[in-house]
Amino acid sequence: MVKHSAGIVMWRRDSDGDPEILLVHPGGPFWAGKNDHAWSIPKGEFVPDQEAPAITARREFAEEMGSELPRDGDLIALPVVKASGKHIYPFLIRGDFDPATLLSNSTVIEWPPRSGKQLSIPEVDAAAWVRLDEAERYLHKGQAKVAELVRGVLLDSGSEVFDDLA
Repeated sequence: MVKHSAGIVMWRRDSDGDPEILLVHPGGPFWAGKNDHAWSIPKGEFVPDQEAPAITARREFAEEMGSELPRDGDLIALPVVKASGKHIYPFLIRGDFDPATLLSNSTVIEWPPRSGKQLSIPEVDAAAWVRLDEAERYLHKGQAKVAELVRGVLLDSGSEVFDDLA
């Protein structure tokens, strides 16, 4: 059965004018010390018949970052990314977030696996701005397409949203 997940791709320009996106690193011992292909966009699962992807994306951003998106920020729906039995619904928004203010919710996992022991961990343990041209190196391999989609929107001068995003 396919799982559905929705998330926010927040972007801004760095001091050189190059686009960068906000990524999060999953918490817990499994991901500790992993960097390449370990990061993600802030996202979470939803049931399509029960919640709209944009609502899920906003909720998950707030839960994982500890900060709500501005309600007046327009979300630009990017094409669905199919990866590892999951359909990811990414939404692009221009914004800013200070990674030092990250305040993720927590979850409980069984650790070590099959031990019966419960461990409370933050859903995400770090957030960072990553230049768009370097994002594929950090994103989970299944999410690398997200960086490509963002690049297409931001750098395609023929895009109808380009003037608003540039």
